[in-house]
Amino acid sequence: MSGADRRVLDEAGGLRAMTWVMAIMLFLTLLAAALGLGTRQSAQALERQLAGRLTVQVVEGSPATRDALARRTLAALRALPQVRRATLVDRAELTHTLAPWLGDAGDDADLPVPAMIDVDLAAAAAPGPVIAAARRISAVSRVDRHQRWMSPVGGFLDTLTWLAFALVLLMLGATGAVVVLAARAGLETHRATIEVMHMLGSTDVQVARLFQRRIALDAALGGVAGGAGALAVLLFLGTRLAALGSELLGGITLDAGDWGLLVLLPLGFVVLATLAARVTVVAALRRSL
Repeated sequence: MSGADRRVLDEAGGLRAMTWVMAIMLFLTLLAAALGLGTRQSAQALERQLAGRLTVQVVEGSPATRDALARRTLAALRALPQVRRATLVDRAELTHTLAPWLGDAGDDADLPVPAMIDVDLAAAAAPGPVIAAARRISAVSRVDRHQRWMSPVGGFLDTLTWLAFALVLLMLGATGAVVVLAARAGLETHRATIEVMHMLGSTDVQVARLFQRRIALDAALGGVAGGAGALAVLLFLGTRLAALGSELLGGITLDAGDWGLLVLLPLGFVVLATLAARVTVVAALRRSL
């Protein structure tokens, strides 16, 4: 862009304000996109952790009978080809888990707490044989599928993912609308100058190219500022999530592909702003000048 072009277009305050508008739009869009990508990763990690995991509860009032049934059930499950791993949950671990509700009473050996067996199924194995084997030994045994009782959490994460992606689309639409308004304001500001340029032989495409390059520059500068701000916020939130030590929240991470998409977003903003400015200016010039 020549110095004369910059002087003409810099007279339009609306175009200069595009730098700040694009920075804010891109900042919010990157955060929404990171939220969507992060929750998608968390949902997939949760699904991988829970797929094929079962817990067998051996229910029996007598501690001696319960422990005997648990040992028999464990041996039967380990013999199944569908079972990759089966382990008996330690009594001390159960007591610690129940401590918030039972307090010191959880240490009572006569307390009718079911014996728990954690089961990991082989890849693509059906849970039917495990359920049948457990109930053959004890008809009152229960088999809980982790994936079933955690499905509401997975559904909520999926909802957050789609909501975040919808926000990204809305922000893209809003950005395009802002560019259209800024381009029209620039046309009105420079109407007299554009008429002189037309009389000197300039075409609509040549005039539009001036606005297009200026808005592209504003979008690029705003993209750098907004991207840097969003990156700082994401790094801060990442350190806070890591400090929580939560397995569920710890799954909200971004892999290399996700970071690649986030890097492409500022470029997409520049392309969107450039195309919107070109189409708007050319259409307006052909209609009114």
